[in-house]
Amino acid sequence: MLFAAAILLLLAGAVFADYWSALPAEAKATFAGRSTCIDCHQDQAAKFIGSDHDKAMDLATDQTVLGDFDDATLEHDGMTSRMFRSGKRFMVRTDGPSGELEDFEVKYVFGVYPLQQYMVEFDRTPDMPENEISRLQVLRISWDAIDKRWFYLRPPDVDDKLLPDDPLHWTGIAQRWQTMCADCHSTNLKRNFDPIANQYHTTFSEIDVSCESCHGPGSLHIELANKKSLFWDRNHGYGLAKLKGEDPQPQLQTCAPCHSRRGLLDDQFKPGDLFTDHYNLELLRPETYHADGQIKDEVYVYGSFIQSRMYHKGIRCTDCHDPHSLKLKQTGNETCTSCHQHAAGKYDVPSHHHHAVGTPGAMCVNCHMPHTTYMGVDKRRDHSIRVPRPDLSVELGTPNACSHCHVADQLQSIDDKSKESFASKEYSLWLAAAEQGNETIADAIRRTDQWCDEACEKWYGDERKTPPHFAEPIVAFRRGEPNSIEGMLQLVMQPDEMAPALARASALAELAGAGSPESLSVARKILENQNESPIVRAAAVNAFVLASPEAASRELRKLLEDSSRLVRNEAARILVASGGYQTLTGAQQLRVDRVLSEVKESLMETSDRAGAHMAWAMLCEGQGRFDEAITAYETAIRVEPSTTGARSNLATLLENLASQNPSPNSAAMLARVRELRLAELPLLRRDAELVPDNAALQYRLGLSLYLAGEMDEALRQIEKAVSLAPEVAEFRQALELLKQKLEQE
Repeated sequence: MLFAAAILLLLAGAVFADYWSALPAEAKATFAGRSTCIDCHQDQAAKFIGSDHDKAMDLATDQTVLGDFDDATLEHDGMTSRMFRSGKRFMVRTDGPSGELEDFEVKYVFGVYPLQQYMVEFDRTPDMPENEISRLQVLRISWDAIDKRWFYLRPPDVDDKLLPDDPLHWTGIAQRWQTMCADCHSTNLKRNFDPIANQYHTTFSEIDVSCESCHGPGSLHIELANKKSLFWDRNHGYGLAKLKGEDPQPQLQTCAPCHSRRGLLDDQFKPGDLFTDHYNLELLRPETYHADGQIKDEVYVYGSFIQSRMYHKGIRCTDCHDPHSLKLKQTGNETCTSCHQHAAGKYDVPSHHHHAVGTPGAMCVNCHMPHTTYMGVDKRRDHSIRVPRPDLSVELGTPNACSHCHVADQLQSIDDKSKESFASKEYSLWLAAAEQGNETIADAIRRTDQWCDEACEKWYGDERKTPPHFAEPIVAFRRGEPNSIEGMLQLVMQPDEMAPALARASALAELAGAGSPESLSVARKILENQNESPIVRAAAVNAFVLASPEAASRELRKLLEDSSRLVRNEAARILVASGGYQTLTGAQQLRVDRVLSEVKESLMETSDRAGAHMAWAMLCEGQGRFDEAITAYETAIRVEPSTTGARSNLATLLENLASQNPSPNSAAMLARVRELRLAELPLLRRDAELVPDNAALQYRLGLSLYLAGEMDEALRQIEKAVSLAPEVAEFRQALELLKQKLEQE
């Protein structure tokens, strides 16, 4: 017995020792590559092969190129581009940076379905290491993988030929791989942009979206698996992010960075991290979302999904999608009915959807997840998974899934020219035409909305209008309706189950952006709630740009230690922008400076964009660091010469310095001011013409014209800004002041 007991004690000791043996808590995982995963995860690897993640990017080879390079041609914009082979190389002859036809080698392919794009490398130097990539530009000549044809991928709402100096030209910054696409199509990507040399040294550990993009760097997991221990590590678990636990958030926030429209705070995100510690989610702006949160511009998935009831009920991506093949787990309506297993006849029957079985109208996704086509051929479904609301369309002008299908019924009632133009256009293009002032199409949409709402009233009664929707106060506010501010304040304070956090953050941001002082009271209440979503708290911080410097200092300095990077970065930024920074003690300013170093780090993650340097320049300016601000503005102009904003900001700063502190350099400063404003004006005209419904752009053009002495045109532009955004107090005040000045002259 004693011997047996001794053996058991030894075994227990060995087991405990096995458990207690652990990697150091500070041990950091590194990227090991997918080849190290396959032996133990063969089923997952087999599903991954050929997936969209696997085909996200690759070298251009006979095996990866889908397009026809057998001396194929494509006519566009009065020119003929040619796709051909030169030995083993894939070549495209098209207009280059000079505007003339040139031959370019395709180095990489991008994507696989429903389109494939092709990339050309520029600025590569002979001494660059093989694993580094210089500037990559994405050709607009693209391959339609569905219809097997070449097509020219135009920017939305741009029909004119793009000139080489246009940022939208394929050689421009809007078509640059590093600025628009790279982080989400390769694993462990590092841009490595040198703003002084204006040169990229971009690297990745794997060219496509591989295992470690979603699971995190795998070296610790491999080390632990090879130890053959009875236990995973007490410090590091199994060495990877836990994406399959009861809490859906780690998985959702791991998918979110590449399936959302967002700003970058840093490039240190690891699967399982909080999204808002590394990214700033796009709000429901009029340019990107419809007022009710439906997709408009390319916003991808996450911002839509977090509005949905599915999200609030704990549904996660892999409930519908296989995480490795990315395919839907079920086909047809079974994707929905596999969870919605209600009593027979509740949903998947004509008594619910009122369409014949087997027709498009009987498909759950066509009513609850209508698609919008992006990039010419890519149909993407709206993941807010909502009940169609044609009643809101009648009242507010928002889209609805019923009209999505039935607006084409109006073709017989419109004039022949419009009928020919819109016969093959999808719903989103009808909506865009109506928004741009096409009254024929707008009337057709209104008639369709009314007909659809009458049908829904007959089928579903008043229940179709419940619960109240956040779009109602948002649209009322944008229209400048009486008492609309009160409606927005009520929306901001609603609980998450009544109004999604994204909608509440957006409402608060619009109130602050319009100069509404009422937003400060609700902002204070929100900041008192530590359990509130970081995106709502960040919007509350932003509202204090309207506060007095003393009030901003009092409310925001305590947020400099906030657990959310998004919140503390915004607090530091607004302390400077509001003037609150200047009211702080020296010790308090040092705390702000520490957070601002984090802000600078965030901004310089996108140092290849002028906006990063402009934002830093404005922060330096607000702190009185004028030399650093001037350098940052000049860097913005050098990095992105065709952008607007940097020249006008720098001109104002130099003008103020010259007038407040006269010096021998003042004359040179004022000469530089004239040069900057002269260069800025045509760029602002270009942008205002490209986006005629953007009130802020029209206003900035108006101010620039005023400074250039073109008073009558300045008046017209500022009047246009006010008509587009009557709720913005700054626009109205500027218009009134300009009118007074013109009357006095």
